[in-house]
Amino acid sequence: MKCKREEFGPEHQRDMRAIQDSMDVLNGKWKIPIISSICFYNRRRFTDILNDIDKISNRMLSKELKELETNQLIKRTVLDTQPITVQYELTEHGRTLQTIINNLRDWGIQHREKIVDSFRIR
Repeated sequence: MKCKREEFGPEHQRDMRAIQDSMDVLNGKWKIPIISSICFYNRRRFTDILNDIDKISNRMLSKELKELETNQLIKRTVLDTQPITVQYELTEHGRTLQTIINNLRDWGIQHREKIVDSFRIR
């Protein structure tokens, strides 16, 4: 028997909306890696982030950074240098993602080890 939405209480519906809201903000292939690059180094220049993330284009990185800035997760600072330097850092709100990023990193390390070990056993 399939579960119908009406069978769930308002708390479940609120939780599911919250998950969807999170996924809407962090959606796509690039946002988590961009946030991670900034998170692990505190401040990153555009080219640093570009070098950290394989296969992302300048245009895509620029688009994703603008979206992250719109969602108040990162702050863009233009420095008065020659040539002009742009730095990105997590906002206070963005820093609330650090635990999630660290947990994802830890899980990824454990998962990779598990998969590699399973191939060694065979």
